[in-house]
Parts: sequence; structure tokens; C-alpha cells
Amino acid sequence: MKITADHAAISHLVHFIRNELQRHTDPNRAAEMQRYMKTNQPFYGVPTPLRKEIFRQARKIAPLACRADYEAAIRELWCGTFREEMYMALEVAGGLKRFHSEESWPLYQDLVATATHWDTLDWLASRIVGPLVLRNRALERDLIDWSDSPKLWVRRASLLAHLKHKDQTNTELLTATILKLAGEKEFFIRKAIGWVLRDYSYTNPAWVEAFVEQHKGSLSGLSCREALKQLHRQAAKVQ
Repeated sequence: MKITADHAAISHLVHFIRNELQRHTDPNRAAEMQRYMKTNQPFYGVPTPLRKEIFRQARKIAPLACRADYEAAIRELWCGTFREEMYMALEVAGGLKRFHSEESWPLYQDLVATATHWDTLDWLASRIVGPLVLRNRALERDLIDWSDSPKLWVRRASLLAHLKHKDQTNTELLTATILKLAGEKEFFIRKAIGWVLRDYSYTNPAWVEAFVEQHKGSLSGLSCREALKQLHRQAAKVQ
């Protein structure tokens, strides 16, 4: 039997969140946040700790009982006018971990496909997509498709989804993805390559060092510097 969304519960949660964001509007902070993100999308100017508190209150007064409610609330917030509504969609997505399964994968794919900058994409890729891929390796097929996407942020997600996989990192897929994207001039792709390699260097420094040495002709200077940053720190401590 298909479970339909409880529109009253969703409306209550979304309405509460939007009212609280509006109630805590800070025009000066909003202008600073908008300048920092270099976007035309408006901000309320609500900082992260306060947004987290708003979510904690919202889930108490308007609990989401099923996956349909969870997904509908996220989609409603994600399409909001203000940037913090997208952030709150991610709070809902990340905070209700019982719905983190392959059944929610189509939703997460849609969020990745419509992310507009690193501030939303990176959180989604590293905290929701990455852990889910780690538990469901069949989803790696979609990471391969993402690496071919015409959208910058989707390609970035194909890299950042490997973050925090530690000794379970699929180095074959990671290698293929990095080498596929290594020639790009995009800063955010080059930075992501270095970031994911640096993250893995905490687990397998020898592998990362050998990888960079073998492929330094293909990798950008930025990617190489980021990849080896932790290794160079450790070497400096020894000296």
C-alpha cells in the first residue's frame, strides 16, 4: 500500500521554519552572506547554530511520520526563495536518519542535480550521498554517470561522495573519476580532487603519495598541493 504524504504536517513544519527564519532576519548579516556566496539569491541572515535550533524545535512540534512526509517537506523547502530554506531542507534531510536509504536516493539525486553552489552541494555529497553509497555499493553506478554530467556541481559530487570512506574507499572508481576530471580548468573540480585525495591520505598516505607521483602530469598544481597537504604537515613535524 502506497503511503501518501500528510500535507497538514508538512505545511505545519515548513510554515514554522519559514516563520522562524523570517522572525530572526538580520539584514546586515544577510547582505554579508549573499556577498560571500556571490549569488543573487536572497538570504535572511540566520546563522548556522540558530538554524539548527529552529530545526530541533520544528521536528518536535511537527514530526514527520513517514518517508513521503520527509521527502515532500525537503522538496518544499529546497524550492524556497531564500537560501536558508535550502539549508533547512538539508537539516531535515540529514537530521532524520531513519529515512537514509536507497528508497530516498531519487530525492537525493534531484537535490544534487539542482544544487546551485558548494554550500549546498558539499554538505549533501559528503554527509548524505557518501554514507549512503558506502552502505549501498550499487549506487556507485550513478556516481559514474554524475562524472559525465554537464553540470559542474554534479561532477563535483561524483568526487566528494568518496569522502570519509576511509579504508572502504573504492580506489578503482576514485582513480577513474579523478583521471576523467583531472583535465578540467574548473577551480571547484580541481579543489575537489585534492580534497578527496587529502582525506584519503589520513587512511592510506602511501597510496595517495604514489597516486600523485604517478599522475602529476595530469593533475593540476592545485590538486597536487591539496592532496599532499597533510603528508607535508606530517613530514614537517618529523623534521
